[in-house]
Amino acid sequence: METGTVRLRPPSHALDRRAIAWWRAQGAVTFGPVVLVLAGLGLLIPPAAAWLLGPAAVVAVLGAAWCAVLPRWWFGLHRWEVTDTAVYARSGFLWQEWRVAPLSRVQTVDTLRGPLQQRFGLATVTVTTASARGAVKLRGLDAQLAADVAERLTERTDATPGDAT
Repeated sequence: METGTVRLRPPSHALDRRAIAWWRAQGAVTFGPVVLVLAGLGLLIPPAAAWLLGPAAVVAVLGAAWCAVLPRWWFGLHRWEVTDTAVYARSGFLWQEWRVAPLSRVQTVDTLRGPLQQRFGLATVTVTTASARGAVKLRGLDAQLAADVAERLTERTDATPGDAT
């Protein structure tokens, strides 16, 4: 790539493989309580069993399918890269989004580690720019790698002249 030129191109780095388990855990945390509440109420209230246990089974099947299929698919779709001139990110499955944030436009760099991310040793790096589209998020990175990326980005953006426009 030429110096100073930023082009839309596929980012080269995959997420950490633990992101698959992280997404599965998110699915279990989302679907599990709904199934437990519907099934529990269906078993505790016999007259309501027919209209509570059926939906519980449907949500359980959908949740299991979601956890089994989508995280592996997402893993293949999400990519990221940081170069001397820009941050590249590709995400999404039905609506794919490719983002390029020139370092000259970066305003802040943050890392986030929610409880599930901490459990799996992962983190999210959020690169906030002057864009109306919002921040570029690099989700599912190894926690140490995320800290290193945030540090490198901070150093590079500090050394990159701001955009005069």
